[in-house]
Amino acid sequence: MEYGISTLSLVPMRAEPADRAEQVSQLLFGECYSILATQGNWLQIELATDQYRGWIDLKQHSPVRQAYFERWKNARHARVLDLVQLVHSGETAIPIGLGAYLPFYDGSSLHINDQTLQFNGRATTHEQQLTADQVVKVGLSMLKAPYQWGGKSVFGVDCSGLVQQVFGVCGYQLPRDAYQQVAVGEEVHFVAQTRPGDLAFFSNAEGRIIHVGLLLENQQILHAHGEVRIDTLDHEGIYQQDRKRYSHQLRIIKRIIPE
Repeated sequence: MEYGISTLSLVPMRAEPADRAEQVSQLLFGECYSILATQGNWLQIELATDQYRGWIDLKQHSPVRQAYFERWKNARHARVLDLVQLVHSGETAIPIGLGAYLPFYDGSSLHINDQTLQFNGRATTHEQQLTADQVVKVGLSMLKAPYQWGGKSVFGVDCSGLVQQVFGVCGYQLPRDAYQQVAVGEEVHFVAQTRPGDLAFFSNAEGRIIHVGLLLENQQILHAHGEVRIDTLDHEGIYQQDRKRYSHQLRIIKRIIPE
């Protein structure tokens, strides 16, 4: 098996090996993957973090050795806290964003294969999980990011991508999609019992989980719906004051971060 790492700020992962295919997710800078199959100029990959699968363009593939991949997979990595920042490789500056991985970061340098790169922005440590208040703070930094199906960045994010990246930056690895995320954590039975950092999940008419958001103070919710926005949550669902209507039907609330 062969392995790779993203050395670009974002790489689209597609449902099929074609540029016109649906974007199902994205690779962030510094994120490792294994290669499952090859079809023409396309690679089917599986992410080391959450085992999510998709197709990427061969031109955007950067190989790593198996030993590096195994070390990467078994380590916890610092994550970028700035909305936009630069990684320097000699004279080249690579733009990266919130949530990008900094493999084997020592406070100033990171390492990809035998290459050493420099980073001087804000980053989490790889040693501890952040508090619920810090999770909320990271989430609020994404406010007004545009909605993008399959997106995982401040320049375009979907509802589950927002939740996964916010928690991931803070040291909590969640699955990629909302229907997978709902299996994590402990149920909170009443909206009045929620705390900042809890997750609310929403279903369609068939009962399928289709949306997720991050709970804030005073029964407000941060979620990606057209943009990353703040609305009100009650026992029925998300109420959008500006549009005078409910946008999502509440199904269940889960607590990821214990007291």
